[in-house]
Amino acid sequence: MSQNTTDQYFKSTVLGHPSGLFVLFFTEMWERFSYYGMRALLVLFFTASLLDEGWGWPKEHALAIFGTYTSLVYLSTMLGGYFADKIIGFRWAVVVGALLMTIGHACMALETSFFIYLGLTFLVFGSGFFKPNMTSIISEIYKDRPEKKDGAYTIFYMGVNAGAFFGIMLCGYLGEKVGWSWGFGIAGIFMFFGLLQFWKAQDIFGDIGLKPKAKTTNESELSITEANGGKLNPFTKLELAIIAVSSFLGLTWVLNDPISKITEGATNLYSFDINGFDGNNVIILTALGLFILLLILRIPKYIPVVRDRMLAIVFFAFITMFFWAIFEQSPGSLTLFARDYTQRILEGNMGLIFKIVDSLMTIVPLGIITYVLILLFKQTFKRFALANIILAFSFIIVWGIALWKVSNDFKSSSYVVEYVNNNGDIETAKVVTSKSFNEGEPLPIIDNESISLYDPISESNKDKVVKNNVLFDSNDVEMGELFSAKIARVFKEDKIGAGVQINKAEVVFANSKGETKSKIIKLSKDDLQTYGEGSELQLFITHNVGYDIKESDKNQAIVTAKESAVEIGATWFSILNSLFIIALAPLFSRWWESKYNPSANGKYAIGMLLLGLGMAAVAIGASGIAPGAKTASVSIIWLILVYLFHTMGELCISPVALSYVSKLVPGRMIAMMFGIWYLAVAIGMKLAGMFGEYSETIAAEKGLSTFFWILTIISLVLSGVALLTTPLFKKLMHGIR
Repeated sequence: MSQNTTDQYFKSTVLGHPSGLFVLFFTEMWERFSYYGMRALLVLFFTASLLDEGWGWPKEHALAIFGTYTSLVYLSTMLGGYFADKIIGFRWAVVVGALLMTIGHACMALETSFFIYLGLTFLVFGSGFFKPNMTSIISEIYKDRPEKKDGAYTIFYMGVNAGAFFGIMLCGYLGEKVGWSWGFGIAGIFMFFGLLQFWKAQDIFGDIGLKPKAKTTNESELSITEANGGKLNPFTKLELAIIAVSSFLGLTWVLNDPISKITEGATNLYSFDINGFDGNNVIILTALGLFILLLILRIPKYIPVVRDRMLAIVFFAFITMFFWAIFEQSPGSLTLFARDYTQRILEGNMGLIFKIVDSLMTIVPLGIITYVLILLFKQTFKRFALANIILAFSFIIVWGIALWKVSNDFKSSSYVVEYVNNNGDIETAKVVTSKSFNEGEPLPIIDNESISLYDPISESNKDKVVKNNVLFDSNDVEMGELFSAKIARVFKEDKIGAGVQINKAEVVFANSKGETKSKIIKLSKDDLQTYGEGSELQLFITHNVGYDIKESDKNQAIVTAKESAVEIGATWFSILNSLFIIALAPLFSRWWESKYNPSANGKYAIGMLLLGLGMAAVAIGASGIAPGAKTASVSIIWLILVYLFHTMGELCISPVALSYVSKLVPGRMIAMMFGIWYLAVAIGMKLAGMFGEYSETIAAEKGLSTFFWILTIISLVLSGVALLTTPLFKKLMHGIR
């Protein structure tokens, strides 16, 4: 490679940019495909019933481990970035990251507790090595062409969103409709394709990203000049000790939080309490306090301009933390809302319209990406034939899955069926499948029965009424059946995926025909203090019937009516984010380049306002859901509005956030401030899981709408704070826009 120019990369171009950019485009696309595809399924898999081949976890446990996983993904970028910068180089970091993620997805496809946890561990470290280093390679390619860099990153982030779009769409569809292993497994297959394609085409990058060389003395001196932010302020021994202790406490808390909850306290690193204050809370507050102390000690040491700009970054990081905590409800509480509380079965003309729109959403973007692929082939096939063949083969598979998906949806119908439920009672239900059945034919179903204890005097049940042993909410919507039962025995049983024992009871009751039935239910520690062997109680039983994809003989239903219909997957709504980004990003880009470009605070205020409007939309949609309700049929329009507003909010905050970090601090401090920034994002990801956990408690006591209103208020308050502090932070930024 020439020592002074990057012109050689521009000799072979696609759409006016180096062919190497599109090698990175497709590598990143497959990585995002695998990451977002797996992530969309994670909470659904953990909370799916055992009959539906999930783990049957409470939503709180699933959201706790989800929050820890996503936060560790962002924390690991600091480790991956360090290894790339100091030891192995960008290129090897990408390869190592892709390999670790491929192994991680393969582990998750096995679905056992050991391999699920092992797979998540590989995925965390794989993302850490992969995520920060792709953009570093782009930066090197364009270092002599800064005027083309914005266009390059725009194209690259189209690859990011294309990967997220197709990953959620196809992995989500396979996971929900065929089996969890298929969803997890296909994510790993395409990550492997991305790895092979990058490996076989890496010579296109010349010397970029190879093992880093030590800086010369002159380079080191240049990096610490007064112009680069004043004199150096090395960390003192006290500050290093604070960093070590706060990092250790924070990291162990992030890991311990889901473990202690999933095992229900059986495994808890911080099981102590201080004056009734839980040990886990003591630890995380101590870690947070130490980090704030570190900022207080460090920031005043810098020259005034640098100090003020660092204060501005800390403020923006604080808002960003809450932005991601609310925005990332998408794969957690919002996906669960889509599954349990949204009317996802569209029949007749509405179903036909959705089928047509969804097929266009699938085929058109895939056709555009394929066109770009063909352009890349024309430029690089002679030099990198094998890499191109691998890429072509991966697209053949994607096209096959996409066309199969579209065909399946067009063939799907809704069937009204009559069957005998698990309690021996005759039920009717609606089942959607692409398999063809006629009236009077038997149709295989799975009855995902939900059983819980019912306390008629609890706050969450005050507006419910019982008619003929059927429970109704205040709007006379049937919620489930009540049965008087007696505990026959109490015992302990190994918990799936956790490796611990939980308390269970066998209860006996009579169904509507007077036949004696028995069920196994879970008992909490509080339940054990109230109920024992021989205790009488009330059972609350609901039925969620679906098509039995394995066509077993557990339940055979008889078809009584048929109509063309489609069932929208719970993960489908998450693809709207990528779709809206691709559609709206050019408009927002033109806004930022116009004379109406808002200030930094203005963008944050607008972003948080839009985030709040999105949450307000779903809060309004959920307003009819009674406290404690397990199911509902809210219109899909509310979730579509959520993703529209949230995407616009993301376009105001996410793309400009890192730009402000790079503008506000001297070059030699970029790594440290990016570290603080990614720490804020990691905290936001963990908060997203914690907020989701609280949704269950709030939903049971006050209703799910209350939870979404709380997030709306947080967003609007932070929007107001950002707007009102604009004059102050304009001064702190010292002319940076």
